Amino acid sequence: MFRQDVSKVSQNFAELDEVKVFKDPVHRYVHVRDRLIWELIGTAEFQRLRRIRQLGTTYLTFHGAEHTRFGHSLGVYEITRRIIDVFDGHPQWNPDERLLCLSAALLHDIGHGPFSHTFEKVFNTDHEAFTQEIILGDTEVHRVLRKVDAEFPKKVAEVIAKTYENKLVVSLISSQIDADRMDYLLRDAYYTGVSYGNFDLERVWRVMRPYDDQVVIKQSGMHAVEDYIMSRYQMYWQIYFHPVTRSAEVILSKILKRVKSLYYKGYEFKQQPLPFIPLFNKQLLLNDYLKLDESVIMYYFQVWLDEEDHILRDLCQRFINRRLFKYVEFSPNKHFDVFYELREAFHEADIDPEYYLVVDSSSDLPYDFYRPGEEEERLPIHLLLPDGTLRELSRESSIVEAISGKRRTDHKLYYPADLINDLSAHQAAKKKIKELLNH
Repeated sequence: MFRQDVSKVSQNFAELDEVKVFKDPVHRYVHVRDRLIWELIGTAEFQRLRRIRQLGTTYLTFHGAEHTRFGHSLGVYEITRRIIDVFDGHPQWNPDERLLCLSAALLHDIGHGPFSHTFEKVFNTDHEAFTQEIILGDTEVHRVLRKVDAEFPKKVAEVIAKTYENKLVVSLISSQIDADRMDYLLRDAYYTGVSYGNFDLERVWRVMRPYDDQVVIKQSGMHAVEDYIMSRYQMYWQIYFHPVTRSAEVILSKILKRVKSLYYKGYEFKQQPLPFIPLFNKQLLLNDYLKLDESVIMYYFQVWLDEEDHILRDLCQRFINRRLFKYVEFSPNKHFDVFYELREAFHEADIDPEYYLVVDSSSDLPYDFYRPGEEEERLPIHLLLPDGTLRELSRESSIVEAISGKRRTDHKLYYPADLINDLSAHQAAKKKIKELLNH
């Protein structure tokens, strides 16, 4: 069925007259030879990703982390293209699905909004839902995909949603060893200036093989995959969960919550936050969403520096000028009573704990194997043995076995040390707060 569809792809989207090349600091070059991919890159929705940072507030911790989801998406496409080249000619790989894989790889992040995950938590949006809507709705992306045929956008959306019938195709984009993770580890390591995320990408993709409904790894490539998994483990704890980055995320979250609260209370803004109103009214349409990017958000943060509401004004200047909250280690079970005593002391000191006393938790499971019935079941990485049988990675690798199924969680309590130190009219509350924070 799909083989017939793809014959139309070759008719409607022949290769370009010459290969287009993007210079890339991670992969050296990103090659585009398909007209379909070239036209998708040129759409307004894909170009918008130039205005969405890949790592949100991490640039306030690692100043080089200014890279965007545009570059990452090109990188995921390029890794997928190279893996498919390795698969070419293999009896379990259907070449008719090549353009489908490449399109899904390129578009997998197209629905992300500004400061993606923080923004989603505050406004209850879902970047995956917007990705589907961009691909299936009235957009330039949809119109380009429809040139293949009427069903092609639906197939691309299904691959990204992990509902496509051929799970081998899905696993290239979304699995425990997929093109998405491989690119963001290397790219984020490069732009943050660390070495934790580095691994032998070329070795990994050269030992990947199509096998029924999944991508597997030749046994000879096990050590390269061990390196990849340990790189992921280190990147999460050294970069993605960095406590300073989380402090910036806390302040960003509180700014957005304060604006939302003020709007609901009928507060008169000096300049109406027009792009936010559909969000506040829960009437956000795709066109409204696509107008939101990080340049828009940062503009309003500057505008709100002049607002009369002192909490909004203070939080915005903290974010813009990097005057972040301090933090202490926090155990929810051990320090439960301390937290509520701190809230009372903050009230006594006229510091609103709703905005200035925050517990933030980060958790990660670097690798796990399939455990039927458990929440978030994960398909494992399988090694392809010389006799053609499969063996789950942690059964062969003592390194991977050591971290399999082990979830690590970190809790921090964030607070504004400067406001506490400046307390003069509330000396008793100041003393109590400092004692509790040192508890």
